[in-house]
Amino acid sequence: MTQPSTIRQRFLSKPDEVGVVAVGFSGGQCQPGVDLGPNALIETGLLQQLQDELAYKVSYDNTVHNYSDIMPAEDPDYRGMKKPISVSAVTERLSQQVYEHAREGKFVLTLGGDHSIAIGTVSGSAKAIRERLGREIALIWVDAHADINIPEESYSGNIHGMPVAFLTGLAKEKRPDIFGWLKEDNLISTRKLVYIGLRDVDRAEKKTLRENGIKAFSMHDIDKYGIGRVVEMALAHIGSDTPIHLSFDVDALDPQWAPGTGTPVRGGLTLREGDFIAECVHETGNLVAMDLVEVNPSLELIGASETIRAGCSLVRCALGDTLL
Repeated sequence: MTQPSTIRQRFLSKPDEVGVVAVGFSGGQCQPGVDLGPNALIETGLLQQLQDELAYKVSYDNTVHNYSDIMPAEDPDYRGMKKPISVSAVTERLSQQVYEHAREGKFVLTLGGDHSIAIGTVSGSAKAIRERLGREIALIWVDAHADINIPEESYSGNIHGMPVAFLTGLAKEKRPDIFGWLKEDNLISTRKLVYIGLRDVDRAEKKTLRENGIKAFSMHDIDKYGIGRVVEMALAHIGSDTPIHLSFDVDALDPQWAPGTGTPVRGGLTLREGDFIAECVHETGNLVAMDLVEVNPSLELIGASETIRAGCSLVRCALGDTLL
């Protein structure tokens, strides 16, 4: 039965349309298989569900982009970052793809891929919203990890642990082939950044969060206050008149619910808590874009199918699916 959302979307001029970008890219980390995530989600029927069950018009180019045409022949480490030219090229192209959907007033759904792709998705949203509405966006980052490492402070050198640092301007680089394309009009403010679900944060990242006054809710906070109160506090911090980009790493969920991901951490969100976050953000009427990342279908032996189903559920809830 078709049951479209009854929530009025305040910042979308085409609230019944979803622009989908499928990003088959895994270069921000070293675990193979996460590039297969978008295809697995789509083959499971996610986009069809959005059309048939939630009455959205889905704009999708029927392509899982791997960006092979812009991959460099050589990509040496730089400032400790692994594959920096590749990640920069992909995220710059992706930023434009997201921007083109967002400037038309559509909701933008990006299926990843590893979390480095958020450099592209969030910057594309930020630029479009600034141009279209003259507003800055807020970023809700639901993840076990803070992903706010400065390159020189990263233990691994994997850029999927750095996107928030580049998006906030805390990490900067002038080289045009390594994130020098990021400008003020596509960055976000640390004042409009909120984390939910943190439980595996590097020492340097903790220092960065404290020094910059970034609002972060760990699993300790969720245990203490409950998911309902945490989401209330997160949304209150952002404010009621701000467009929201929701970037959801499936490893925010406990491995019991989403084992098929490259960096699982025990003690995470239940699937219901994850769905609840997505439901509440949708209910604000302020959600303009969502990323779902780090689904790794190659990890079939440890529960890829459960992880794919969980990912589909999160997306449906963010787009208005309800229990009743």
